[in-house]
Amino acid sequence: MTNPTYDFDNQVALVTGAASGMGLATARAFAEAGASVVLADIDQASVENAAKELTAAGHQAIGVACDVTDEDQAAAMVDRAVATFGHLDMAFNNAGIQVPPSDAADESGENFDRVNAVNLRGVWAAQKHELRQMRTQGSGAIVNCSSLGGLVGLPERAAYHASKHGVIGLTKSAAVEYAPKGIRINAVCPGVIHTPMVADMLEGQAEAMAEIMKQQPIGRLGRADEIASAVLWLCSPAASLVVGVALPVDGGYTTH
Repeated sequence: MTNPTYDFDNQVALVTGAASGMGLATARAFAEAGASVVLADIDQASVENAAKELTAAGHQAIGVACDVTDEDQAAAMVDRAVATFGHLDMAFNNAGIQVPPSDAADESGENFDRVNAVNLRGVWAAQKHELRQMRTQGSGAIVNCSSLGGLVGLPERAAYHASKHGVIGLTKSAAVEYAPKGIRINAVCPGVIHTPMVADMLEGQAEAMAEIMKQQPIGRLGRADEIASAVLWLCSPAASLVVGVALPVDGGYTTH
């Protein structure tokens, strides 16, 4: 498989949730395209190991521990990126969690608050501080990670889908505000991607996942590198007229 190649030399990319899954695949793709990469994750040991893997391959990369639910940590993450590499050109706000399925009448407030703290407030905090830096530069591209759950509804997923719908509203409003300032903001909506989070779901919720797979026109799970390819395109000059979209990358799931 041949993907488009991008020249991100002298560009700096930041990826949250970068220790595994789609975040790690995207960090690798940015690095392979020549960018200096800041990998951020709540799992400090894993994200530092991921960064070391990239530097060992000859890339410029650092690993930063960050809990995106803490705005001060999100601000410090951006400050660290700029202190290390001088500027910030691209960001993929990917950190996210799933919560167990629940009847909408029985969902706990704790689950609702937790999934929205990471998936929505965490994206808000990261985007806010990325924009503060990009605003001073007059340039930049941000991709926020929503989900097929930002575009459709599914039983027993109300809290998770609320968080992912929220990401799209956040993205569209900020995109309209910042497009005149030279900054493009978009969202990517992954379908069912083979990541550690989905592997856990496959194991623990086999019947639900079997139903979801019936809705996959392409007949397979997506791969993390396929999401990375979409993120790099959205951040690249090839997508210079693309602003405020919620791009499904889902093998056709949301078409019906």
